[in-house]
Amino acid sequence: MEVVVDWDGTVTEVDSLHLVLEEFGDKGIYHAAEERLGRRLTLHEVISLEFETVRAPLEHVVRWALENVVVRRGFAEFVHRYRPLVVSSGFRELIEPVLEREGIEVDLRANRLDADPAGWRVRYRNEEPCRVCGEPCKRRDVATLGSFAYVGDGYSDRCVSLAATRIYARDGLADYLEGLGMPFEPFTDFVDLSARLAVPAGR
Repeated sequence: MEVVVDWDGTVTEVDSLHLVLEEFGDKGIYHAAEERLGRRLTLHEVISLEFETVRAPLEHVVRWALENVVVRRGFAEFVHRYRPLVVSSGFRELIEPVLEREGIEVDLRANRLDADPAGWRVRYRNEEPCRVCGEPCKRRDVATLGSFAYVGDGYSDRCVSLAATRIYARDGLADYLEGLGMPFEPFTDFVDLSARLAVPAGR
């Protein structure tokens, strides 16, 4: 069975998009946009609005991210064992340097950035609305997979997780699935997750 893993807040201990926005963006716009997510704004609209407030040079933000973004325990060993597909609503320009720092190579699906000094612009890999949730979402990234396990933590993981055979969730995704009455398994880090995946479902 394939394994699909979210990046921000799942591979990383703290959502690195949020860290970057707190450090380099407009905190007022950031928090206001988060409050409207899923109510009056789509995820793409929220991300675009938030990152338009970032004007720092990309290389400066990358250096800061390399000093501040922490990867959960056991991820390198997990990648070696399971060869997961990593899907992210974040940006290759910020994810790839962290992977390189960790000495990890993965199959990565993520968005891209135009780091304009007047405000960063997001180049989304997918703009086509999902038939299930009505927004562009990560289901498109798994369309060619058979059965898969999904690992995630947040809003962007909701729709795609419901297509998975097994779900491993924490934080906001866990709360969402509990509200739906959808079964999932919690996890703490990738050492824990690797052990859980080794046990057949239902045991």
